[in-house]
Amino acid sequence: MAAPAAGSGPGGSSAVGGGVPGGVVGLSASSSSVNPFLSDSEEEEAEEEEEEEDDDEEDNEEQEDVSPSNPRSGSLHVPRSLPEEPPLHAGPRLTTGEPGRLGLDAVAAQLLRDQLLLTALELHTELLETGRELPRLRDYFSNPGNFERPAAGPACQGISQGNPLVEIWDRAGSVSTLDSLDFARYSDDGNRDTDERVTVLEFELRKANETIQALRVNLTLAAENEIPLQERKNYKSSPEIQEPIKPLEKRALNFLVNEYLLKNNYKLTSITFSDETDDQDFELWDDVGLNIPKPPDLLQIYRNYGNHQSVTKASADVAVGVRDDDLEPLPTGEKTTELQALEQSPIVQKLEDTIVKCSNEKAALLDQIQKLERYGCLISFFYFFYFVYRKLSPAFLQALLSFCRMSADSRLGSEVSRISDSENGVLLMLGRCLPHIVPNVLLAKREELIPLILCTACLHPEPKERDQLLHILFNLIKRPDDEQRQMILTGCVAFARHVGPTRVEAELLPQCWEQISHKYPERRLLVAESCGDLAPYLPKEIRSSLVLSMLQQMLMEDKADMVREAVIKSLGIIMGYIDDPDKYQQGFELLLTALGDPSERVVSATHQVFLPAYAAWTMELGNLQCHLIPTLLTKIEKLLREGEHGLDEHKLHMYLSALQSLIPSLFAIVLQNSPFTRKVKLQGETQPIEVTRFPRPVSPLQDVATIIGSREQLAALLQLYDHQLEHEGTTGWESLLWVVNQLLPQLIEIVGRINVASTACVHEFSRFFWRLCRTFGKIFTNTKVKPQFQEILRLSEENIDSAAGNGVLTKATVPIYATGVLTCYNQEEDRKLLVGFLEDVMTMLSLSHAPLDSLKASFVELGTNPAYHELLLTVLWYGVVHTSALVRCTAARMFELLVKGVNETLVAQRVVPALITLSSDPEISVRIATIPAFGTIMETVTQRELLERVKMQLASFLEDPQYQDQHSLQTEIIRTFGRVGPNAEPRFRDEFVLPHLHKLALVNNQQSVDSKRLDIATYLFEAYSALSCCFISEDILVNHFLPGLRCLRVDMEHLSPEHEVILSSMIKECEQKVENKTIQEPQGSMSIAASLVSEDTKTKFLNKMGQLTTSGAMLANVFQRKK
Repeated sequence: MAAPAAGSGPGGSSAVGGGVPGGVVGLSASSSSVNPFLSDSEEEEAEEEEEEEDDDEEDNEEQEDVSPSNPRSGSLHVPRSLPEEPPLHAGPRLTTGEPGRLGLDAVAAQLLRDQLLLTALELHTELLETGRELPRLRDYFSNPGNFERPAAGPACQGISQGNPLVEIWDRAGSVSTLDSLDFARYSDDGNRDTDERVTVLEFELRKANETIQALRVNLTLAAENEIPLQERKNYKSSPEIQEPIKPLEKRALNFLVNEYLLKNNYKLTSITFSDETDDQDFELWDDVGLNIPKPPDLLQIYRNYGNHQSVTKASADVAVGVRDDDLEPLPTGEKTTELQALEQSPIVQKLEDTIVKCSNEKAALLDQIQKLERYGCLISFFYFFYFVYRKLSPAFLQALLSFCRMSADSRLGSEVSRISDSENGVLLMLGRCLPHIVPNVLLAKREELIPLILCTACLHPEPKERDQLLHILFNLIKRPDDEQRQMILTGCVAFARHVGPTRVEAELLPQCWEQISHKYPERRLLVAESCGDLAPYLPKEIRSSLVLSMLQQMLMEDKADMVREAVIKSLGIIMGYIDDPDKYQQGFELLLTALGDPSERVVSATHQVFLPAYAAWTMELGNLQCHLIPTLLTKIEKLLREGEHGLDEHKLHMYLSALQSLIPSLFAIVLQNSPFTRKVKLQGETQPIEVTRFPRPVSPLQDVATIIGSREQLAALLQLYDHQLEHEGTTGWESLLWVVNQLLPQLIEIVGRINVASTACVHEFSRFFWRLCRTFGKIFTNTKVKPQFQEILRLSEENIDSAAGNGVLTKATVPIYATGVLTCYNQEEDRKLLVGFLEDVMTMLSLSHAPLDSLKASFVELGTNPAYHELLLTVLWYGVVHTSALVRCTAARMFELLVKGVNETLVAQRVVPALITLSSDPEISVRIATIPAFGTIMETVTQRELLERVKMQLASFLEDPQYQDQHSLQTEIIRTFGRVGPNAEPRFRDEFVLPHLHKLALVNNQQSVDSKRLDIATYLFEAYSALSCCFISEDILVNHFLPGLRCLRVDMEHLSPEHEVILSSMIKECEQKVENKTIQEPQGSMSIAASLVSEDTKTKFLNKMGQLTTSGAMLANVFQRKK
């Protein structure tokens, strides 16, 4: 309701009315000047001073005109528009001169004095509508102090008692003064009926609230005192039995116990306890008891228990006695009545029904109040303006203000018109408005809302609103990019720091769980990243259970590589915080899954983050040397046993790369468990660590300094480590002895079982030993690693046994030792040792007629690094000048492997001279061994002079009469031509290769030995098949290529008919092209191989069709897609 403007002024006289609403009549004239602000004693003193003024006033009143036409008449004029309303004055009309006539001011004073405030308010309203406002009533109702309840004291209580208007306004939380009284609702604008109904509803709402409060108090007291009759009888009969628990006490204890469990992270127990007490809501204390203050928690009760003195049972028996004389009889009648009254449970039910009815009525009234409150601020301001500054009529003012463009009907209008005056109000307003703001912000700028959403979610008091805001945060952007995800995750971490682990678990994790199967990978990526970022702020039980399970599920099921990569990184962070040893095996299984992932980026993340973090945990548990590394070695051994006919190189790479990533952790644990660890603190200045001391780590987590703690501490440990190895040995150094006595022998044994032809496996083990030796240092390598390899290889001339074949030298041990151990240090003595080892191996293998695969693997692995080219040429020159033809022959064959990686300068200066030297060797086998190397030079070198020298040497092999009957030389040349022809220079191919192949095919037709003739024909067929892929000019095709094919067909007709069919198709194709002269046209450049492929495909298809014995389903199978 709106009120007149605040103001104060002396009371004054007014026209006399014929009656007073509310039935107040017959008041003495002396009451007209009663001051309602004075007490009774003060008013008696004031009456004497005002008697003279009252007499003068009565004389003036007798002379007034009381006709209806006089505006100052004592009777009020009733508007014609409201004929149905009774006149304002209920009493009889008083004419001038009648002794019972009273002034309106006196009536108002008497009403205020008797605290008939509602009646006085109605009188004030009636006079205000007719334009005859009384200053006394205006001042009274505009003063907020008249309607405030004092805080304390008997005097204040006395004032408030008996003042119904004060009590009513005090119960209405939204109405504290009469400034909100809307006097316009009583104007003649036609809205009076509605406004009066609203006023009545407000009053009824306050009464309902008061009734509900009283009923809650009665119900609580009844629940507190209610004890079943049988239980009371049992208690009376046996005083030793503890008094049975009351329902209210039970619910209170249940609430406190559940609160204790939640505060101390017994969440599973709390959930079980809540399930067993499903009739109670543990979220609100009001569910326990109404109007009962919440006691302190169990911990506070326990701590305060010792502060209260309690009498033990023994002392109570001595200190307390019973004197029957002092006992007084109890009023049994009254007690029985009270007990019977309590046992009348229907009363409680009736009270509950009443509460339900009042609650429903209260809800309906609240809806109406909320509608009215929308206009409260505006109306209050308008009427303040009106009553303070102007005297416009309310109807005119309301009509005037209707032109203002203000509205509180909409949601936004309501928010705008209701400005908060507190921080809590601002949070509530943000919680209401943000869900409507976010959808209307551009996607590219929504990250600007993250601080606002997080701040509101942190501080908002309502759990549902917080949940909604966090849901908005995780769904803020449809497909967040990297920068946007980073902003969201930064906000989540800030939220976690602010609210603590409990709320992070209860509010943030459910949002992650909802997004775990989202259709957009960017959203799942956000979940995977948030699990790692939030790990430090979660309870440890949740980290090792729920979060670990979430990440495991995403690693197994998610198909997006980037999501699994983020999962691996988050798993690494989790491993840095997890402390439950029972989860060790689960972590190991996740590690194997991650290492075997098909995505390279996932495997890379595993080596960079997950594996080092897991290794750090295994170091703490003491499982690195006793479980993790031995388990991986066992899996490698099993893989080698099962892969005798086909090794799974991918799995071998997976396990070996994991072992390689564990080397820094292994070295760190060796240092930490060394005998000199305690001496580190006693050292002064230490030498800085050399830059090349350790291999470059693939991630900071694999840096030994990071694992140890600092580079200074690592430098001190390394200094003592080298001194210990060099002077004091490894006695009592269990961790290092395990490496020397168990790890190295097992690794060397595994190396000996690897197929030396597998280049990938040799490379992986070489890199492993290289990192192992570089990490553990040069002294360790020279004193612990090299002796064990040398013991197995036994390179000495006494061990040359052609019968036994010296099998160890033919295995992968040789290339792995040469490239993994001997190359880890590059000083002059190390290079000499490597050169001597390779020379010995080449000599041993040559003299024992053993396969050269191990030596070739060494050359291939070392040849990939240009730094070793000179060294390898030195080894080969040792073979070139060796006295044994077997060694020279081996050296000649090794040049073929080296030429492809060596630059042309070295080829011209070192390779070609060595080959020419060997090509004139007395032994024919040595000369033949140089042919593949010459062919490789023709394939890779571009220098004209080098090519001419090689061409001349090959021509001498073909044209020199001494080689005419050298079958092995001819087969070697044909095989070399077929290998290098397609990639050689076209001029060399057309002018040298094809003509000599034609000659060799023609000569082979006269070969009398069928076995030799078939060998040459087979190699020629392979050479022509390879060269058919090249573009061949018409002249060469007619003069050399086709004649060579015809000669070869003659041999195949007698020796290998299956090859003759393909040769015939090749010849036919070439002849057709020559006849149509299409070779020079664009389509003529199509290679003969393409035609052969199409012809072969047609032949296979026709053969397939010919094999079909039934049509229908069998025919359909031909066109079925292979799965």
